[in-house]
Amino acid sequence: MRFASLGSGSRGNGTLLESDSTCLLVDCGFTMRETERRMARLGRQVSDLSGILVTHEHSDHIKGVVPLARKYGLPVYATHGTAQYDGMAKLPGLHEVNTHGTFQVGDIEVSAVAVPHDAREPCQYVFSHRNRRFGLLTDLGSITQFVVEQYRNCDALVLEFNHDSDMLAYGPYPPSLKRRVGGDWGHLNNRQAAQLLSQLELSRLQHIVMAHISEKNNTVALAERALGTVLESGDAAISADQESGFDWLAIA
Repeated sequence: MRFASLGSGSRGNGTLLESDSTCLLVDCGFTMRETERRMARLGRQVSDLSGILVTHEHSDHIKGVVPLARKYGLPVYATHGTAQYDGMAKLPGLHEVNTHGTFQVGDIEVSAVAVPHDAREPCQYVFSHRNRRFGLLTDLGSITQFVVEQYRNCDALVLEFNHDSDMLAYGPYPPSLKRRVGGDWGHLNNRQAAQLLSQLELSRLQHIVMAHISEKNNTVALAERALGTVLESGDAAISADQESGFDWLAIA
């Protein structure tokens, strides 16, 4: 498998994952034209996709899903709660997924993982192909034992390092938004992300991507500092950018 990002942050998210015969897009928080442009940058067209998986209904993750699925006739996979988003239920290729089971898309096995976030029925995903596991984990406010168990043995991981707690506390957000972002149903801070990593099988990880980094409440340097408390070498770590995401990373 290999994976890449169209962009990561509060202004739009999308992750590509592919095997030899299957290409998946996880979330689409961009307009259709912007999605087509960003995929072309990575050498892919929307017509290459085998399906779209959705994590939850917030606009930075779902805005482009319905238009893209309608235009290209793509199957869409989402939980029952997420499927209540405007226009989703009318998609002919909608598949509702269980957050405590697995399903198959092409030659990739997918596990939807329930996470604590302020959405109807949010989930994240772990993908398996030929004994390799790729985990995508953003948009959760706290760490559950179920999450730790599901992501413990990944070969590559895209993990949320959303905010620095001090920057959020003293930053420009209004108090209500600060409580939402920093709460148990909001987003992981740098310390929480590092704490989660410390419970995983780090020796197995070929790639760690710091993702969904807030442009107002965090910096890459602060995220890297937190990562450095649990990771001996930074060689396997990169950060995802809002504008350019990151280029293809192969899982050996």
